Amino acid sequence: MLCAFKCESGRTAAPKPEPAMDDNAPRITFKDGFAVKVEVAADDDMRAQGLMYRDHLADDRGMIFLFPQSGEYAFWMKNTIIPLDMIWIDDAKKVVHVAHDVPPCQADPCPNYPPGANARYVLEVAAGVAAKHHVADGDLLKFERLDNVKAR
Repeated sequence: MLCAFKCESGRTAAPKPEPAMDDNAPRITFKDGFAVKVEVAADDDMRAQGLMYRDHLADDRGMIFLFPQSGEYAFWMKNTIIPLDMIWIDDAKKVVHVAHDVPPCQADPCPNYPPGANARYVLEVAAGVAAKHHVADGDLLKFERLDNVKAR
């Protein structure tokens, strides 16, 4: 979840299941050929919600955060109950930073996870997926079925 957006700190919610996705869902493919079907967070509300309250994320699922412009986007894990890998990606779809096995936030204030580099996209996947598929800085990722999605 993005640090730049405020959420209700006292809110409690039931865990949310993964949404169903078909074979035509947008996806991101790693250099080893592994494809992650992604939910798209292209506006402030979706970016603020992120993967909050999910109690499971399959290895082949994730969320791609699209931003209108490149910047150094720090994330946090407020109301996120599963550990995640976060992958920051630049305009050329090249990985610029990977944060592995980021734990859920246990107490306020939640720590920030800055990339230390400019990015246009951030991909969140289940913890361990990036290491399993050897995702590293400099890797070029393939975006599919995202051409018509515009960040707002």
